[in-house]
Amino acid sequence: MSDHVSADHYVTARDGLRLHVREHGERTAPGLPVVCLPGLARTTADFDRLAAALAGDRARPRRVLALDYRGRGLSDHDPDPDNYSIPVELDDVQSVMTARGVGSAAFVGTSRGGLLVMALAAARPGAIAGAVLNDIGPVIDLQGLMRIKGYVGKLPQPRSFEEGAEIQRRLFAGQFTRLGDADWLATARRTWRETDGRLVLTYDPRLARALAAVDADHPLPPLWPQFDALSQVPLMVIRGANSDLLSVATVEAMRARRREMTTLEIPDQGHAPLLAEADTIARIAAFVAACDPPA
Repeated sequence: MSDHVSADHYVTARDGLRLHVREHGERTAPGLPVVCLPGLARTTADFDRLAAALAGDRARPRRVLALDYRGRGLSDHDPDPDNYSIPVELDDVQSVMTARGVGSAAFVGTSRGGLLVMALAAARPGAIAGAVLNDIGPVIDLQGLMRIKGYVGKLPQPRSFEEGAEIQRRLFAGQFTRLGDADWLATARRTWRETDGRLVLTYDPRLARALAAVDADHPLPPLWPQFDALSQVPLMVIRGANSDLLSVATVEAMRARRREMTTLEIPDQGHAPLLAEADTIARIAAFVAACDPPA
C-alpha cells in the first residue's frame, strides 16, 4: 500500500444541516469510487483502515468517501430527532454524492448503512455499481434490534477511555470473543470523544428515537423489494459468525435470489464485523476491483 491523502469536507443538506464527509485518496484516482456508510450510531472512523487500503492500493488507487449521518460524528445534530430516519438520511447521502461529484460508486454499508444502500438502489439504481452489505439483509432479527435499542443513547458516561473500554467489553464481549485490551480501547475512542474535559458520545443520544417504535409486536417489515433493487449489480454480503441481527437463514434466502452473490463470514465477530483485518480488507478490495468498469 502507498501513502494516500485524506481530508474532511462538509456538505450542506437540503434543510441546511452541515454533514461531514471523510475523503481518502485523490479525486482523479482511476478506480471506481467507494462510498462507505456506517451503522446507526457509528461514524466515519469505522472505515479508516478499509478506506486507507483502498485509496492507497498501488495497482488501482481509488477515491473513498465515508459519511457521518446527521447527528453522528462531526455532522450537525438535528434539532428534530424525528429526522434521524432512513428517508432523510437517504436524501443526505444523495446530497453528499452530488456535492462531492460522485455519480456512481461501489457502496460498503454496515448495518443501517446497508439499509440505506438498498433504499438508494430502489430510488436511484444508477448510483450503485456494486454493493457490500455488512451484517445486514432484508430481514432483521428482532433479538439483535432489541439489543441495540437497549443501549443506543443509554450508555453510562465513562470518566476515562479505559472505563469506556470496560463498558464496551461488558456489552459486546459475547459477540466479539477475540478482541484484546487495545481493541476495546480503540472501540471506546470511536464511541466517545473528549469535549470540555469530559467524554461525550460521538452521536446525539436522541438517536434512540429512531428505534422507539420497534418492539416484539412491531418488528421491521422485510425489505425484499429493496434488496431486489440490487439485482443488476455485483453484491457481497458479510456476516459476523456471532451476529444476532443477520441470520444464516436470511443469508441463504438472499442467496436463493442471487446465486452469484459473494459471501464472507467473519469468525469470532458479531454485529457488526469491524472490517479492519487484513484478509477481510483484501476480500473487499478484490470485490470492489471486480466492480470497476472495463478499461
